[in-house]
Amino acid sequence: MINRRAVLLGTAAATAGALLPASAAMSAPAGFPDYQYIGTAFNKANLRYNPTGELIFPCVRGVYDKISSPLGRYYLYYAPHDAPGGICLAYGNSLGGQFTEYAANPIVPRVWSPHYSVSHVSSPHVIWNASNSKFYMYFHGENNTTRMAWSTNGVNFTYFGVVLHTGVIPRTTETSYARVFEHTIPGLGNKYVMLFMGMQDGVRRIFWGWSADGKTFSFDPTPLIWPSDDGQVSISAPHLLKRNNTCYVVYHGDSGDMFITEVGNSFDRAVHLGVFHSALSGAPDNNRSAAPSFGTDGGVQYMFYEAGQRGSSTIAVARAV
Repeated sequence: MINRRAVLLGTAAATAGALLPASAAMSAPAGFPDYQYIGTAFNKANLRYNPTGELIFPCVRGVYDKISSPLGRYYLYYAPHDAPGGICLAYGNSLGGQFTEYAANPIVPRVWSPHYSVSHVSSPHVIWNASNSKFYMYFHGENNTTRMAWSTNGVNFTYFGVVLHTGVIPRTTETSYARVFEHTIPGLGNKYVMLFMGMQDGVRRIFWGWSADGKTFSFDPTPLIWPSDDGQVSISAPHLLKRNNTCYVVYHGDSGDMFITEVGNSFDRAVHLGVFHSALSGAPDNNRSAAPSFGTDGGVQYMFYEAGQRGSSTIAVARAV
């Protein structure tokens, strides 16, 4: 256990068209359900926009209760990673069924004049801000910069600006794969927390920050989670989960599996609980599962995740059992 509370206060100012048979899954710690693979969100080979053959970082969101006349009940954001990247959208009416590619992908390109021109943009994460009825999207491009854009319909976005860069975390060369969640920590005056991967001294670690409005963030310069505590060399793609009146972070390890660590409601703990989800040895995981995103449909819990080795990954779907 690592106590970071004093540090924080001191820096506060600074296809599934036809579902496949369920596959065996390892029991998850802390009372979380097992997730069993049921299929892919779509047939990657049929996508109109798929410039690299590699799709990563799914983010699934229910929009049926947020906007009028949505394309479907659920929006699925994802992206290629390598250049040219591009933030993409698919939509569907069931988390366990087929998603349809949006016809005008990418909805956010690598060149957005006059704001930026980069080799690629990737790793979309979208939240709903109920106070102003807007979607906030966080994405990286290049890997040393995380950006934000906003939208009223979840499809057409307006650029906001840079929300994270390597200059705010000492000795980092990458600050990306950020996800933002509503979570208040006493004493910080925040409504949101951000989890992200920072490449520091050549090692990928999990860092975090906090914000009152989801636009301007403060950051803890000390890693929240270290890979060596899980027997990993590098970790990335974190996601916040709440259960048992406490907070957990689920993330990808270089071994190919997902790991889970309890960080507590004040992000002042680091209790490593081991493997959260084991990658399948066969397709589509091929010994690598990463970047989970979670949703519930009809009382059933689902996990969307990045499946497969880098260069050929796709978006897979698993169901709680």
